[in-house]
Amino acid sequence: MSDATGANGPTEPTGADEGGGADGRRARVVLVDDHRMFRTGVQAEIGRTDVTGVEVVGEAADVDQAVTVITATRPEVVLLDVHLPGGGGVEVLRRCSPLMADAENPVRFLALSVSDAAEDVIGVIRGGARGYVTKTITGADLVDSVFRVQDGDAVFSPRLAGFVLDAFASTDAPPVDEDLDRLTQREREVLRLIARGYAYKEIAKQLFISVKTVESHVSAVLRKLQLSNRHELTRWATARRLV
Repeated sequence: MSDATGANGPTEPTGADEGGGADGRRARVVLVDDHRMFRTGVQAEIGRTDVTGVEVVGEAADVDQAVTVITATRPEVVLLDVHLPGGGGVEVLRRCSPLMADAENPVRFLALSVSDAAEDVIGVIRGGARGYVTKTITGADLVDSVFRVQDGDAVFSPRLAGFVLDAFASTDAPPVDEDLDRLTQREREVLRLIARGYAYKEIAKQLFISVKTVESHVSAVLRKLQLSNRHELTRWATARRLV
């Protein structure tokens, strides 16, 4: 089965008499995330249309699939992961900018990511996303966030909102960290979780990867940053306020 669904043509909105949330509201949603298990979990949590009012009309696992599915289905809201094969969430936003600019039926984006790094939050908001929530969000809060974004509101957790306010209040560009730039997005995610004290098994579960893959990422991070152990890595990340 393909990771991309809903790309065979636009899915027409269904009427309120076919089910909806408690207040009768409906929102058509596309899930974009490169982890099938996570998409399945979100679908199970929020996709019970008769209860939540949310109808999942398509899924995608990378940038090209996402653009194809979003263009075909024209959902009200896209739940978008930040780190995707093919260029990441920012590339999806760039290629879908005409859909976001549609005055009558805009497609709105809500970032849903394991990352709570300032650069990730600011990047997708500058790209046009209406909000950013992390994958620790509850199903009920995610449904509420979908409807708020559908209405044109901006949705953030308090900490992430602070990143955005600070970024747009400042006229200075953030300094380039050449050491951090050597790391891939996945290595940065593993780095932050290691620095926060997560065990390898916990990181594997949170990122939907194997423990062996976590170990490989940690080894790569230590090599690229020329560090010797987990303790040095934690101090390095804390000094750069990545924790």
